[in-house]
Amino acid sequence: MKNRLIALVEESALKKEIPHFEVGDTVDVHQRILEGQKERIQIFNGVVIARRGEGMREMFTVRRIVQGEGVERQFPLHSPKIAKIEVKRTGRVRRAKLYYLRERVGKATRLRERKSKSGGNGAVGKKAAKSAEQQAS
Repeated sequence: MKNRLIALVEESALKKEIPHFEVGDTVDVHQRILEGQKERIQIFNGVVIARRGEGMREMFTVRRIVQGEGVERQFPLHSPKIAKIEVKRTGRVRRAKLYYLRERVGKATRLRERKSKSGGNGAVGKKAAKSAEQQAS
């Protein structure tokens, strides 16, 4: 159990609006960069291969390929330097950490698309959709 005082301080610094994303999703991370007196936004896009921690200490790792080299960056989820996180594509995975993608090259790094939870009638999967269809008729 966390100390209540620490939890109270952390709660005030947590971001309110964080988009829902999971491991395997392709995301664009908009990061604020200070160059002298100017501030600009730099976008880092790639696949989320890991998430760890909780509360203020939550981090996620994004991997992408740049000129044939794999580049991974770890971002603190609640950092003020992160302007926003956009989910571009959802990936269907069966692992919590996708470190096996480091050894893969080219088309082998592709992940299947995760289908949306509801198919219009609130049913999940083929069997549930079929039974919902039978109940409607």
